[in-house]
Amino acid sequence: MQPTELPANTARELAGAPCPSCGLLLAPALLACPQCRALVHRAELEQIANAAEAASARGELAEAMASFRRALGLLPVASKQHAQITARIVDLRERLDAGEPPSAALAVGPPARPGTGEPKPRGWRRFRAGLSSVVAVVLFKLKAIWLLLLTVWKPLLLGLTKLGTLSSMFLSLGVYWSFYGWRFALGLVLCIYVHEIGHVVALKRLGIAASSPMFIPGFGAVVRLQQSPVDTVEDAQVGLAGPRWGLGISLALFLIARLTHSDALRAIAQVSAWINLFNLIPIPPLDGGRGFRALSNPQRLLCAVLLGALYAFTKQGFVGLIALIAVVRGFETRQEQPANARILIEYVGLAILLSLISLR
Repeated sequence: MQPTELPANTARELAGAPCPSCGLLLAPALLACPQCRALVHRAELEQIANAAEAASARGELAEAMASFRRALGLLPVASKQHAQITARIVDLRERLDAGEPPSAALAVGPPARPGTGEPKPRGWRRFRAGLSSVVAVVLFKLKAIWLLLLTVWKPLLLGLTKLGTLSSMFLSLGVYWSFYGWRFALGLVLCIYVHEIGHVVALKRLGIAASSPMFIPGFGAVVRLQQSPVDTVEDAQVGLAGPRWGLGISLALFLIARLTHSDALRAIAQVSAWINLFNLIPIPPLDGGRGFRALSNPQRLLCAVLLGALYAFTKQGFVGLIALIAVVRGFETRQEQPANARILIEYVGLAILLSLISLR
């Protein structure tokens, strides 16, 4: 057989490239030169870092975190640069968690120009100016509500534009339809979809690349992460985002069912709450297992006590199971024990509200 010659570019990629510092021929998978320890992708890393810092200066924190995460993939895990970039991501996330506006566009009105010497308004002009100021302040104070409305509907609609999501959704709808009828099947699929979109929104907020939701008939749906969270707090935030959005759709359906006296909607709301409560069981790879990673052992035991009391009130089986597993996991031996009060409050709050909705 006559050997086939590879194109010059392909042969060069397979053989590797010389180190830009010492000239040593490097294997394609290497991220640092084994001889001089120079970073292989130094030029690209500088471009990514500049783009990330520019996005951070503009207040686009999610974009900045996404850029820094791309840089992590080009750095050796044990390098000091990897640790520095990870710390930068954590700092940006903490700024986001502290409520910093994601964009400078949230500022109300243009900045005042010094020295304009504009006269004070009188009469109707003064009243109109005062009213405008009050409205501006109210809108600014309620910016979280406006952001919530925007961030809820946009991802819900955009998720339906993905062919993989739509096709797997219709496949699941057909399977559930054959067992439960089209009304219940449609409500169930939409509730699962909202749960998964919660994960997608949390991932985008943190700049973590991931796939669109893919439905698995009989098993719900999944979102595949293309990048890993940098610590347990991020993992917990992404994990609990699904039950949080699931609680939202379950509560909305429950209230509508009460207002319309619809047994069908109430059944869908209860099953949705039951599914999200199941996901809070604190074992990997369920969402509750990811949330528990950010809790210290004393916090896990406190969670067990609170949910044990809730079980005594509701007799909800999943709540009792969560409490029992929380006791066991409260005595785990771990080198590092993170403690996050916000995650603890959210976890317990989700469990309480979902258990109440799921009661018959």
